[in-house]
Amino acid sequence: MPFQNPHGHGEAQGKLLEQAIGRAVKEFREKLGLTIAELAKAAEMSAGMLSKIENGATSPSLASLQSLGRALQVPVTAFFKSYEEIRDATFVKAGKGLTIERRGTRAGHQYELLGHSPHGSVMVEPYLITLTHESDVFPTFQHAGLEFLYMLEGNVVYRHGEKTYDMHPGDALFFDAEAPHGPEELRKLPIRYLSVISYRRED
Repeated sequence: MPFQNPHGHGEAQGKLLEQAIGRAVKEFREKLGLTIAELAKAAEMSAGMLSKIENGATSPSLASLQSLGRALQVPVTAFFKSYEEIRDATFVKAGKGLTIERRGTRAGHQYELLGHSPHGSVMVEPYLITLTHESDVFPTFQHAGLEFLYMLEGNVVYRHGEKTYDMHPGDALFFDAEAPHGPEELRKLPIRYLSVISYRRED
């Protein structure tokens, strides 16, 4: 089986660019209240070609973009704007994550925030959680969104709603975070696991 580069090649990037241009053309056309046929006529191209451009099915030539720009009364650069929007990245060196005091956090229960997403409609919060001390009372969490856990070290019985899961290194748990959840029994210390929480950003 041929190796697939998970980060994609130029072909994938080109496809994203074509789709971004297509969305922009369609948005400008709809703002002016034009049909595909009307814009195609104004830009001196076939309706079929315009439809392919809007659907991201073809890579338009510079001449085609200039014609569309004139017909839509926008600069050619306007078609690339959404493709060039901010793409965030957060890099955290080992041991340098931001320690967060979450409700229920106590000595021996460390929550280390590994990154954040300042833009976009969905918030994602990746944590490295380390439990180093036995405790009789465990925090129970409930919050909006979804959560993904991935065990790195130790052994914990983790509760979600009415069910419990005996988690060892390599085990994963994905769940609706609105149900009560949290560690219930610390069987082998220290315990380390990744917790990735995602939820829709409030307007």
